[in-house]
Parts: sequence; C-alpha cells; structure tokens
Amino acid sequence: MTLGVEFDDPGLAARVDASVQRAEEGLTEAVRSSDGFLDEAAGHLMHAGGKRFRPLLVALAAELGDPSHPDVTTAAVVVELTHLATLYHDDVMDEAPLRRGAPSANARWDNSLAILVGDYLFARASDLVADLGPEAVRIQARTFSRLVRGQIRETIGPVGDEDPLEHYLDVVADKTGSLIATSARLGAKMSGASAEHERIVTEFGERIGVAFQLADDIIDVASETDDSGKTPGTDLREGVPTLPTLFAQRSTDPADADLLRHLSGPIDDDAVVEDVLAQLRRHPALGQARDYVRTQAEAARAALDGLPDSVGRTALQSICTTLTDRVG
Repeated sequence: MTLGVEFDDPGLAARVDASVQRAEEGLTEAVRSSDGFLDEAAGHLMHAGGKRFRPLLVALAAELGDPSHPDVTTAAVVVELTHLATLYHDDVMDEAPLRRGAPSANARWDNSLAILVGDYLFARASDLVADLGPEAVRIQARTFSRLVRGQIRETIGPVGDEDPLEHYLDVVADKTGSLIATSARLGAKMSGASAEHERIVTEFGERIGVAFQLADDIIDVASETDDSGKTPGTDLREGVPTLPTLFAQRSTDPADADLLRHLSGPIDDDAVVEDVLAQLRRHPALGQARDYVRTQAEAARAALDGLPDSVGRTALQSICTTLTDRVG
C-alpha cells in the first residue's frame, strides 16, 4: 500500500515510495530559510501532512521512461510546492480556521502573511522549475493561469444563466484537475517518455484529478467519519456547493422544498446539518453524484488504453479502482 493506492508489483511500490520520499526531502530543502519566521510559516502546512498525491502521480508517470532521473524529483517538488501555495491562498479566500487538522496559516498569523507565504512558495516553485527547461516553465505558467482563473470563477460564482453545476465542474477542472494533469505530464516529460505517452497521462491526470476532488464531495456527505480529512458536513456548514448538493438543487420535487431551502446558504445549526446530511444520504442526488464520479474514473482508465502494457500502466489504472472504492 502506497499513499492509499495498492500496487501488485513490489518493485514498483519500492520505487514509488523512494521517489515520494526524495520529493519529501526536496520539499523540506525548498522551504528552508535563514529567516526563522519564514522557515516556520512556509513549512507550516507541509509539516501538517497530506496525501502527496501529486508527487505520487509524478512518480507513476515517470515509469514510462527513466523513473530515476533526478529531474523527476525536481518536478515532484515543483508541483507539491505549487499545491501547498494554493492552500495558503485558499484558506484566506475561504476564511478557513483549520487545514489538515491544524490551525490554518491565516488563523495562526493573519491573512496578509498567509498570502505572502503562498506567494513565496510559488516563487520557490518557479525557481526550481527553471532548472527543468523552458517548456516546463511554460507548462507551469499555464497551470498557474488556470489555478488563478478557477479561483476567480469560484469567487464570482455562476454568471447570468450559467448552469451552477457546469460552472462548478469547470472550477474544479481549473483548481484541481490542472495541477494534477501537470503532475503526470512533468513526470512523463522529465523521465524521457515519448510525446504521445506524455499526452496520454496528461489527459488521464486531468480526468482523475477532477474525479478525486468530486469524490471528496461525496465523502463529505456520505461518510460518518473524517475520511476526507475534515468533519462530515463541513461544506454544508460553510455553504460551499458540492457535486451532491448541486444535483439535489436540480430537483423539482415539492417534497424537497425544505432541503433546498437549507442548501441555499450556510447552516450554523449542528442539528440542522445532521438532518440535511441524513436527507442527502437518502436522496437520489447522492447516487447521481456517485455515478458521475464512476463515469469520470472510467474515462480516465480508458485514456490509458494507448499506453503499453506495463507495471506503470497497471498502477495508474489502480488509481481509478481506488477512486471508485472511495465513493462506494
């Protein structure tokens, strides 16, 4: 078992574990600073843990070429630094008090410092990606553009007659899918994989990245534990739209009037949150959300058909299996 994904090949599992560990060491070095405060603040969320899914995907995509190439580790550090930077900014936008069970940077210090630390991590990622060549710099810049565009669109919300569900899916693609796609792309590119294989894993990364985010949406409703790293119902309490709630809001059944009223904004009563969760768990919308995620996972699996039969391809397919198991 590696980062929640099972691998049948012990050699692959050992290589991936070693690759992710090298990335972890690289992250520690990248955020280290002679400034005591900056060193503490930049390492705050990194030391709080996380799935390290992006370095994992870099390592798996690198199996299509030479996974031991040192640029693979640099790529893994770049994408994880970029991800960590977005978390600092997200917590400011969301006014989140906690991140990964620890006080968020904006709660521990303040919003201005959290934004600046996020900027610092983006700068460190940019410095490192320059070592990977101009094409990698271009990929990183375009990914950053999508990350910012997704945050802007999320902040503004649907405009005019834009469908809220389609708007949300576009935001998830930009905010989550883009960086996971880049993780797979850089892993393949830095390992010396072919351009066609790079294209295939990029498409896979985009699809599986979106599906993983949407799976967390389902877990926030369906789970009675903190499987997603946060208390179930957190999104309901904050009035954050998610895949199950957006499907539910498409309902025209008069019996759903009370549910739809509660889904129209934040809920500050714990008893009401529990009642709404119970209603959503029985609602057809939860099944629709599960079906949508399964469809995305299967589309990601199908995208891999152009890869040669190998332990790397099998491992990427196993991510799809892990995802469908998560949503039940």
